[in-house]
Amino acid sequence: MAFQGIREYIELLEQKGELIRISEFVDPVLEIPEIVDRVSKSPGGGKALLFENTGTDFPVLINAFGSNERMALALGADNLNAIGDEIEDLFKKLVSPKAGLMEKLRMLPMLGQISSWMPKSVTGKGKCQEVVMKEPDMGKLPVLTCWPADGGPFVTLPCVVTRDPETGVRNVGMYRMQVFGPELTGMHWHKHKTGARHFNEYKKRGERMPISVVLGGDPAYTYAATAPLPDNIDEYLLAGFLRKKRVELVKCITNGLEVPSNADFVIEGYVDPEEDFIWEGPFGDHTGFYSLADWYPRFHVTCITHRKDAVYPATIVGIPPQEDAYIGRATERIFLSPMKLTMIPEMEDMELPPAGVAHNLTISKIDKTFAGQAAKVMNAMWGAGQMMFNKVMIVADGQTDIHNYPEIARLVSQVVDPAHDIYFTQGPMDVLDHSSSKFAYGSKMGLDATHKYEEELYAELANYQVPKSSEISVENIKKEIPEVHDINANLLDVGISFVVVSVKKNEPGLVKSLGKKLAAHAAFKGVKFIAIVDEELDIHDMNSVGWYVTGNIDPKRDSQIFEAENEGEVSHLVLDGTRKSGSLDNFKRDWPNPVVSSIETIRKVDAMWPKLGLGELIESPSLRYIPIQKGDGAIAEEKQQ
Repeated sequence: MAFQGIREYIELLEQKGELIRISEFVDPVLEIPEIVDRVSKSPGGGKALLFENTGTDFPVLINAFGSNERMALALGADNLNAIGDEIEDLFKKLVSPKAGLMEKLRMLPMLGQISSWMPKSVTGKGKCQEVVMKEPDMGKLPVLTCWPADGGPFVTLPCVVTRDPETGVRNVGMYRMQVFGPELTGMHWHKHKTGARHFNEYKKRGERMPISVVLGGDPAYTYAATAPLPDNIDEYLLAGFLRKKRVELVKCITNGLEVPSNADFVIEGYVDPEEDFIWEGPFGDHTGFYSLADWYPRFHVTCITHRKDAVYPATIVGIPPQEDAYIGRATERIFLSPMKLTMIPEMEDMELPPAGVAHNLTISKIDKTFAGQAAKVMNAMWGAGQMMFNKVMIVADGQTDIHNYPEIARLVSQVVDPAHDIYFTQGPMDVLDHSSSKFAYGSKMGLDATHKYEEELYAELANYQVPKSSEISVENIKKEIPEVHDINANLLDVGISFVVVSVKKNEPGLVKSLGKKLAAHAAFKGVKFIAIVDEELDIHDMNSVGWYVTGNIDPKRDSQIFEAENEGEVSHLVLDGTRKSGSLDNFKRDWPNPVVSSIETIRKVDAMWPKLGLGELIESPSLRYIPIQKGDGAIAEEKQQ
């Protein structure tokens, strides 16, 4: 389905009962984000929200992609799996051998259909240029300041259009933009992104880099900007495929780039590669932690145009689950087929759990036919585009439903031998990963949870039984091992061999010594996996534990594996999921705080809640995570020991 603008999508959401309009004034600075954080963490993602009174001329649409249903609606599909199935069917038809002339001729309508999805330049002005700001001013847009330690307001759903100066090939990426003034923002592209590569090409040529930023229009444009497409493939071709209608492009007013004619806003400008970078950030990021301030290019705004009825689209990111989890789910479903058809033919399914914030945890399922195949798949996936940022990968097979987290956890408990079925490697990490000892470079861990061939077995525990929580006396262990603050062994009772231990970390080497004590303790004799976390974390909230541990580990550095000494005993993996510091861990980088709202903002929103039309008060999720904070800033303050 092709939307002629974001207003059409809003109308559809309203028809489906997926939208709530809020007419009360709500400040884009901290208040809108706090409301959205509460709603987006509701079961199923809550509703899309349209804030109609923002103190500017423009309403804010947010959480528009924040459920599986809304994500499918945005992409014109009945469900997200249907899009992947269509790609697979199309690919198979295109590459299958054709027996004769007639069979080849039958392909012509399909080729015509594909060509109808190609973006097309049109003459004249577009709807996106109905209003031209004579003096561009970013302050006239309801740009959100999302979290208390953010460096300022950030544009959070920008489709950033750049062009390769050598080939002329267009790229559309999503790079956050901190607003510094009426005509100045940052351009936060990471070193691995296509926009950064284009920038380097312009720098070599000594030329200014033209950039245009698209906001709104058909939701397919926004999704396409986030999609992990190969370099040199136009995102507007993907958008055309999704909407089943070509994207019509018009030329910008102050640069030669082209943008969708039905966008809501277009921000035109340039980056000068010869100019000094600007200190950008911090920003409460999708990892659930702040990404810390750093130097990024200056984007100079030369023109802002918009529709007469423009709606400003935005999102917030932070501790999962939030809206970005559903965008990630769409990517998982849409790009499973291309990955399977081009690189990993044995791939059957893939899951990106929200707690893993897209790159910290991936679960894949394969059709296993030979020994070592799980390791082969791990290495292939770690070499596939943005999968290079993955930190922990689980590979399963058989009838396991990898979207059922208790089921996959029980499988891992039964078939993974921590001493022999866990693999480590090194490679690039996401720039936002705060836990690796080196910036954007660290270790990865793969767990082979497939059923083993004889060649892969080291010791067979045919009758392994997960122990019961009653075998672990928390009070006795706390007396014997004073470093232990609390223990959650409840998962043992549902067949999951995983225990969480919280600790007051106050001396160097404490976690490693505690890991040895726990692995050697009789109460943990049958437990395969132990995670150690900080005492402030709620260890009975397993979503929080999953997010915290996968976010805080550099897998090789923070893993202790204790191999079983006797036949019939289990090996142990102990993970150090605590925050790291210079004094206790010799960690050389600043450690970020978790992304939480302020008590002041929480109280303001609590007071205004009855006027918002959102039903019964939803408690702020930040209240669960404020205890993890160390100080109020973006950087966790390290207390002197």
